[in-house]
Order: sequence, then structure tokens, then C-alpha cells
Amino acid sequence: MNKERNIAIVTGGSKGIGKSISLGLAKKNTDLIITYFRDKQNAVKTSNEINKLGAKCHIYKVDLSKLDQVEKFCEEIKATFKQINFLINNAATGINKNSLKLTSKHWDWVMNTNSKSPWILSKNLSEIMPENSSIINITSLGSQRVLSNYFSVGLSKSSLESMTRYLAIELGEKGIKVNSVSPGIIKTSALDSFPEDSDVNKSKLYETPAGKPLEGEDVSNLVNFLCSSDSNMIRGQNIIIDGGRSLTI
Repeated sequence: MNKERNIAIVTGGSKGIGKSISLGLAKKNTDLIITYFRDKQNAVKTSNEINKLGAKCHIYKVDLSKLDQVEKFCEEIKATFKQINFLINNAATGINKNSLKLTSKHWDWVMNTNSKSPWILSKNLSEIMPENSSIINITSLGSQRVLSNYFSVGLSKSSLESMTRYLAIELGEKGIKVNSVSPGIIKTSALDSFPEDSDVNKSKLYETPAGKPLEGEDVSNLVNFLCSSDSNMIRGQNIIIDGGRSLTI
């Protein structure tokens, strides 16, 4: 009898780092559920690439800032799938302004998407996650370092890292591992919306002691490791992957 395939959810799994993670998991014989917000064309394209790797892919449109949509998505997943093995909370948004120019509406939108929705997803979907499952939260070095025009993202990612530690203890009783991954800066389209003089656009940030810029595939490899049984004793940790760049900032 063939072993039942693992199933992973990757929020924002059709573009940027999320796409790299999705493709990396597909190469490890894992079927995918990916969410997108606006760009259905890219979601379909990524789904087709996953299918070519021999994995199944299901796409869902979800606005993660709308908590009723997040709850509905959870109910649909629990009704459709017997179990989920990996939950990768990757999707993120941001208002690329400093704290003095941010509004309360901006705050709620970013915190709901980047921090509150991962909690709701983890709380609900852990109900159908078996022993040895993994939840991985994708955070950012901006949670620890002050970057210009990064206030809303930095705060939301700091909250996500704290959440990781609490969930690691609370869900550990069910045999679910919870960790977070904090990548250095990767040149993706997500950075196009930052003002030109923002720190993320400084070329020196892409230079690393490893001798090459960080790429999405590097993050994907780390996620695959954290999903594997080889990482069983890693719990509640935030793992920085940046080629050593943060050591020299």
C-alpha cells in the first residue's frame, strides 16, 4: 500500500519566497494548498508548476486581513481534507511608512494579515494536524533590526516570533512542532513598493559573508528541514537565514 502523501498549506504560496517554499515542498512529494489575495493568474501558474513536479495543488483566494475569510477558509479545509501535515504562515503585507505617518487603519490591516491570521490558522488547523506535523512562521530580520519605512512589518513579525514560542509549548502536547524562519533580504517584487531611499533598496544589504545574495531556494531548503523528522528537537526557535549578513550590519 502506498504511503499517504503529506499535505502542506502555504499562505501567499504563489509568489516570491512563498512560491519557492511551495515548489520545494512539492519536490519532497508533498501536495500543496496555496492561498492568494489578488493575483489569480500567478496562483494558477504556480499551481501548474507544482502539478508538473507530480504533486497536487489546490488554490484558495483569501484576504488574510479579513478575519471572517480566514475562519471560513479554515472551515473549508477541515471539511475537505482529512489532515494537514505542514502549515507555512508565509503571506505578509506592509504599509511602507514610518510610525509617525501610519494610521490606525494601516496598523489593523498589517497586524491582522501578518500576525492575527497566522494565530487563527494555527489554532483552527492544528485540530486536524497529526503528531509530527509542523507549523512554520516566516518572519523578518526587521523584527529585530530597525529598517526605514518598515515599522508596521517589523512589529507584526516581532509578534509572530513571540507567538511561535507560545504555540511551540501549547501545541507541543499534540506532537506539533512550531518554529519560525527569519530570512534576510531577498530581491522580490514585494520590495518594489518601498520608497527608493528605503534601507531594503540599499545594494550592500544583499552582500553576504556567504559570498552570494540570499535566494528563495535557501529559505525553501530550511523549511523542508524543519518539516522533516531530522528537526524533531528544534522547537519554538526563530532561525535566521541570511548568509551571515546580520552579523555585519
